[in-house]
Amino acid sequence: MKNPPPIMDSAARRWRAALFLFMLATGVSMASWVARTPAVRDALEVSTGAMGLVLFGLSIGSMAGVLASGGLVRRHGGRLVIAVGAVLLVAGLLVIAGGAALEVSGGVFGGLALFGAGMGLAEVAFNIEGAAVERTVGRPVLPVLHGCFSLGTVVGALVGMGLTAVRFPVGWHLALVALAVAAAGMWTVRAVPAGTGRESAVTGDAAGAEGATGTSGAAGAARTESAAGSGAGGGGRAGGVRGHLDVWRDRRLVLIGLIVLAMAFAEGSANDWMPLLMVDGHGTGATAGSLTFMLFAVAMTTGRFTGGPLLVRYGPAAVVRASAVVAAVGVALVVFSDSALLAGAAVVLWGLGASLGFPVTISAAGEDARPGDASARVAAVSTAGYAAFLVGPPSLGFLADHVGLRNAMVVVLVLLGGAALITGALRRIPGAPVGEAPSSQPDLV
Repeated sequence: MKNPPPIMDSAARRWRAALFLFMLATGVSMASWVARTPAVRDALEVSTGAMGLVLFGLSIGSMAGVLASGGLVRRHGGRLVIAVGAVLLVAGLLVIAGGAALEVSGGVFGGLALFGAGMGLAEVAFNIEGAAVERTVGRPVLPVLHGCFSLGTVVGALVGMGLTAVRFPVGWHLALVALAVAAAGMWTVRAVPAGTGRESAVTGDAAGAEGATGTSGAAGAARTESAAGSGAGGGGRAGGVRGHLDVWRDRRLVLIGLIVLAMAFAEGSANDWMPLLMVDGHGTGATAGSLTFMLFAVAMTTGRFTGGPLLVRYGPAAVVRASAVVAAVGVALVVFSDSALLAGAAVVLWGLGASLGFPVTISAAGEDARPGDASARVAAVSTAGYAAFLVGPPSLGFLADHVGLRNAMVVVLVLLGGAALITGALRRIPGAPVGEAPSSQPDLV
């Protein structure tokens, strides 16, 4: 008989709702940029390859944020890292807005670097926070958390498509989005408890003692997570950079990392290139390109909000294997079909297939008896995933200069095929803690 999920207190509900809200805002901001990339490319008067170079600003900033985030969370906790990330996100959007308005490629590059750094810092911290909430509430959180990001991309794509159709200035559009992200970030930082994932002087025994006294809810979970992080760093794995690298000695985690690399690459490629893929590869207009990206975002959102029961019934290995195959079929149709209509419809398969890969692999990485170890593993796999999500896709722009953007997407197809072959690594560990085999009800509030 399954243990009933724990009852959440009001602080835990605010914690989870805050994560959902800011992921929604992050999705809106990302989609707002993506939906306006054709207009920015035209304003800057650059080639597809040169646009790929501009996009590397996002990649460079994102990887700097991703690589720094795990260590900063261990030192200061997730809340402070999320706060810094929110500030950088807002600053980046404002700089992009100015660069687009002034038609300065260097300004857009610099703004994307700031935006990417903020996103990298915040989203790794969010995965650590989300895994901690998942263990606390005993319900699926990470798929819904990433679903909120996808829902945000739907909203951002819809608004971007409408503003593209009426030729609303890109600069003003992104500046307004920055204000919305700032408001969401302020509320989120106040609602997230301090200390999640932080290594402290508290010993692992102290963490166990606190759990024995019955501390519960968001604050108790954050304190336990902080204390366990110290225990893992001292009694389990070394702290700092060495501790971050030591987790990769686990062969299962390496395979999980490879899966997240492929699935995140598939998602990131669509996020970076979908509008231009339809405009340049299939000859559609800019508004139709934005509409296609919106369809992808809707499919991603649908998959993430409805995937919980499938995960409970079939398990993560089978679900991610099927997801990789479905995504591969969608990519193949986009690449090899000469019909713009069929390619647009196939984007739905691409989005549905890519939807669960990232959150499910993050959740699988967190299957560990000790919360401190779980945070280190989640941080490591998140870093690998964001590396593929943010650094890989811009490189397709350089390949596209030689073979065309549609043919460059064959790389995505190959990676998805490889991921489908190694999904056995996602099978749940027998005897995993109850919090890591959550109930089928995701609950949004």
